[in-house]
Amino acid sequence: MSYYDVLIVGAGHAGAQAAIQLRQMGFEGSVGMLGDEHEPPYERPPLSKEYLAGDKPFERILIRPHSFWGERNIDLLLGQRVKKVDAMAKIVTVGDDSEYSYGQMIWATGGTPRLLSCAGSDASGIHCVRRRDDVDAIMARLPDVNHVVVIGGGYIGLEAAAVLTKLGKSVTLLEALDRVLARVAGEELSRFYEAEHRAHGVDLRTSTMVDCIETDGGRATGVKLADGTIIAADMVIVGIGIIPETGPLIAAGATGGNGVDVDAFCRTSLPDVYAVGDCASHANGFASGAQIRLESVQNANDQAKVAVQHIMGQENAYDAVPWFWSNQYDLKLQTVGLSTGYDSTILRGDPATRSFSVLYLKGGKLIALDCVNMVKDYVQGRAHVVSGAVLDQAQLADASVPLKEVGLA
Repeated sequence: MSYYDVLIVGAGHAGAQAAIQLRQMGFEGSVGMLGDEHEPPYERPPLSKEYLAGDKPFERILIRPHSFWGERNIDLLLGQRVKKVDAMAKIVTVGDDSEYSYGQMIWATGGTPRLLSCAGSDASGIHCVRRRDDVDAIMARLPDVNHVVVIGGGYIGLEAAAVLTKLGKSVTLLEALDRVLARVAGEELSRFYEAEHRAHGVDLRTSTMVDCIETDGGRATGVKLADGTIIAADMVIVGIGIIPETGPLIAAGATGGNGVDVDAFCRTSLPDVYAVGDCASHANGFASGAQIRLESVQNANDQAKVAVQHIMGQENAYDAVPWFWSNQYDLKLQTVGLSTGYDSTILRGDPATRSFSVLYLKGGKLIALDCVNMVKDYVQGRAHVVSGAVLDQAQLADASVPLKEVGLA
């Protein structure tokens, strides 16, 4: 049995940042990073963008060169999946029954794609976009693919649709709700992106329910809708969210439901066990204190830093401003803050120019911005989101007034 002073479970953004931060802060103990993939830590956002498009080889999306980890005495324990945690003995057991003991553990496992549950959902030719292997499998089949059906109108689905359209594929995108991005953005942004995708040739359908996957010889050949329509497909890509990977921790007694619950220092209810990133449910000040999970690189990195600082004796509560980005076609969307619970919006600029911002307010306070090709609004709006001040709405709506110059109401 191997022992690590800090055992990190998960080798994505959060796990990698935790290991890097430990060494940056002068931690001299042993560090091991368990990952169920065989690859060293790599960036996830490019998978549905530059990597799928073929614009970036895998080596360019590595978080650090392979040699980095060994040079800093960080053991990469790859291709291993935790199946059991004994929180009292401080031992984790992996798939081949090997065991690792730890002094402190950081759980950074992220999540797994939510799968379809309808008939035919186990057919070959159905893909998701979460790991390198997922995208490699898509890319390997693309030469023989003409028509792709994308199920899910969130960011992953929209980004995949944009890339596949650029690659010359015929794409149909299906969203069950009445607009894309319905869970994360206001209607102005949703309608803009719907129009953009349709202008690029995507057959985008909202309020559309999937009945089943049509198959032939075990391979997906089409998608049957609830109204009986059948859409032929050489490939189906599913982007309907993730399920947090917390099973072994919850089984070991950790408190949690939608993710594992953590406090302001990213501690779980288990002794000497932290959780960070997509799998960690925390009370977020930018969501009025609601218990949420944030699926973003920003959250993964910032929570990892908080956990490591606590391990190193520094109690700095997690209070980072949420931010996010999405690249589709020649559009760069940058989001700051959380729009959850907004009661009004302000459209700043003209969507027809493909450069504008949607401002989200709650009780007169600016709580979030979605900025499309509007870097200045994104940069300057951040301070207002942090301040929580009630601002002059006429000035907010006037795109000729820089956000940094907007006064109080």
